[in-house]
Amino acid sequence: MYDVYKIRKQFPMLDGTKSMNGKPLIFLDNASTTFKPQSVIDTLTKYYSQTTSNSHRGDYDLCYQMDVEVENSRQVIADFINGEKKEIIFTSGTSMSINLIAYGYGIKFLTADDEILITEAEHASNVLPWFRVHELTGCKISYIPLDKKGRLTPENLRKVISKKTKMVCVAHVTNVLGFIAPIKELAKIAHEYGAVIAVDGAQSVPHIKTDVKDLDIDFLSFSGHKMCGPTGVGVLWGKYDLLDKMDPFLAGGGMNAKFDMCGDIEYLIPPSKFEAGTMNLSGILGLKTAVEFINEIGIDNIHEHEINLRKHFIEKAKDIEDLIIYNEEGGTGIVTFNIRDVFAQDEATLLNSKGIAVRSGQHCAKILTNFLKTSATCRMSTYLYTTYEDIDQFLNALREGGNILDAYFN
Repeated sequence: MYDVYKIRKQFPMLDGTKSMNGKPLIFLDNASTTFKPQSVIDTLTKYYSQTTSNSHRGDYDLCYQMDVEVENSRQVIADFINGEKKEIIFTSGTSMSINLIAYGYGIKFLTADDEILITEAEHASNVLPWFRVHELTGCKISYIPLDKKGRLTPENLRKVISKKTKMVCVAHVTNVLGFIAPIKELAKIAHEYGAVIAVDGAQSVPHIKTDVKDLDIDFLSFSGHKMCGPTGVGVLWGKYDLLDKMDPFLAGGGMNAKFDMCGDIEYLIPPSKFEAGTMNLSGILGLKTAVEFINEIGIDNIHEHEINLRKHFIEKAKDIEDLIIYNEEGGTGIVTFNIRDVFAQDEATLLNSKGIAVRSGQHCAKILTNFLKTSATCRMSTYLYTTYEDIDQFLNALREGGNILDAYFN
């Protein structure tokens, strides 16, 4: 049985924490970032207080132990997504991971005759790097149309893909509408046309089982802070043969075997080739602990809990007359909404006055506003520690409304 109250006891941020206005905090912005369990906090504290060292930089015990811990972390994370340890590259997060693909693969291999396919629903981190590839290579950026509900379907991919398509770059779970894309089917289609598929897993890896071998994708990017881990650390997974022929995004210490005065350079093999400089070592160790924490709960249990919370919200929200839900049939804990004739930021400010944290605005998916036909929305997003009481209090706040000006000035 899923014991959310036992889970919550492991999060200091949920131990009587109040919002800035003194109200008990109801945190419903988990698609943006997540709270950290005490085990992750303890891991960071231990690194800074007991085991501080660099990695691959010294011939002494502390450094050797850090080398071991980093490689252990790499293995735990590889197992979590069913990848190989040598395919796990540590980055600063999803944005850096996607940029690494864009600069290391896209700019190296794409030409003006080629095409990249994305969708209107993509986060800026999965749009702007491909715009840069377009600027630097002349390749074309085209869009896979969404269906009427905002979903990415295999049928719509087939409508636009061609032999000119060299990359398909899409989110497994979109950060505004929260739909789960049929990645396995999309990957099969992409490979039929000789294209590689790069998947933004920022909103999927923390919430649903992600098996890179079963999905048969080529790249996967995700962030630690969205899955109970520290900020400033993330992962790029890629099929090894692709990583091996890519260029490094950053150059510096730790990623080369040798170089000389003539400019002759020999890079190390992946993953070291892509990990220049001193990495976020405490973050890497903290991410390992976060993955172990998620494994203890069970990723399938987490997903089921979030779906049950979503169903509870959707059912109870039917009596709220002015509530507009943009993704009623979404498959995750993300619910995007507006209150009729109320600006999204005003609604979020009003909810904040009641101690409820939601996201408002364009959610870094600025192209999607054309599809939604609204300039901004509010987004509620749950995670493994969200309770039914949180959802009920949120629903009550939506029903009660209030004076926007009071929320701003009191």
